[in-house]
Amino acid sequence: MPQQLDRFPQLVARYAEHLHAALGGERPAHHVASPLGAWLVLALAAPAATGPVRASLEDLLGEPAEQAAARAGRLLSEPHPAVAAAAALWTRADQRTPALRAWESGLAEIVERGAVPSQEGANAWASTRTGGLIEEFPIRVDARTLLVLASALATDVSWLTPFGTAPAAELGADSPWAERVTTALRSADVHACFLAPTPEAGDVAVHTVESADDDPLVVVSVIGAPDVAPPAVLAAAHRIATDHVDALAPRYSLFDLPLGEGHAWTITEEPTQTLARDGREEHCGATLPAWSARSTHDLLRDPRTGFGDAAAAVLPLLPPRPEGFAVEAVQSAMAEYSRVGFKAAAVTALGIRVGSVAPSPRPGVLRRAALRFGRPYAVVAVVGARRGPWHGVPVFSAWVAEPSDAG
Repeated sequence: MPQQLDRFPQLVARYAEHLHAALGGERPAHHVASPLGAWLVLALAAPAATGPVRASLEDLLGEPAEQAAARAGRLLSEPHPAVAAAAALWTRADQRTPALRAWESGLAEIVERGAVPSQEGANAWASTRTGGLIEEFPIRVDARTLLVLASALATDVSWLTPFGTAPAAELGADSPWAERVTTALRSADVHACFLAPTPEAGDVAVHTVESADDDPLVVVSVIGAPDVAPPAVLAAAHRIATDHVDALAPRYSLFDLPLGEGHAWTITEEPTQTLARDGREEHCGATLPAWSARSTHDLLRDPRTGFGDAAAAVLPLLPPRPEGFAVEAVQSAMAEYSRVGFKAAAVTALGIRVGSVAPSPRPGVLRRAALRFGRPYAVVAVVGARRGPWHGVPVFSAWVAEPSDAG
């Protein structure tokens, strides 16, 4: 296993790189996801793993299996006021082998236990745990379902200082988004806006806004140059977000940069009256689109998510079946970024069902959608708690490629 990272936010940011690469690769479409929601499910499954599967999960999680599971339990037991968090393990009574019971007994008490519910019951759990933001459980739950391991995360916060509005033309003369919406969001003076160097994406522009909570949720938007690959921008955004809450994010002085046009900014200079000792003042503002996204992610499509390993960890705990097993792993996520606040939720589920004979393939038609909306950018929502297990943890992240009207 590689050298363990020092801080939990870095572990989640590292896993987020794997997850977003698996979900979208070099050309991701407009989407939102919760790497933390997926990480929690992997962490709870990991103590059941052995051998190479355990080593693979520990590599993704960034720490030993028992330590990751304990950390997951602490996050669930000490919830952040701005983030609702829950986890559940549901099993059918005839599947409760001694090995399964031993794994279950090692999980934190906060993890909900019970019999496999009906689809209606699972939907109700998702809706209740996300405050109605996600109304349907992401996988099928019925009489053939043997085991489900799930997590739910949700936030619905108001900005401490809301945005103003601006004509969409201020998004830039070269942006087709200016023709798709009529109004955009204009940052308030107290929002942190800056230009920063990054090893992943070069020079980027950054905007941050905080929720109106004692321990706020901080939502960080990062835009890179048009020729920088989206995974690099997402990686830079995770690092900037986790560093920003500790006041460690590097930034340029505007006096260290040339006047004129950058890839996503314009720097000008004018006379002023100032009290600054060096006679220099700086001010950054930002114009962003409002946006919303709903996404459903098949977490078994790519091995980099770790859910194939999670299934391999749990399957040996169940009684063998001549018909075998079928596995599902899906995350449903949503987010909405507006003038007055931010709401987001994700339900991540790993389900094991009674297997069946696979149908034979037949000729068909495949359609793929490639979404290109001018200047997409990355968004990461990170907890700004001053203390406790949630400090600096990235909870949701998005690749924004579709603007909404801010009006």
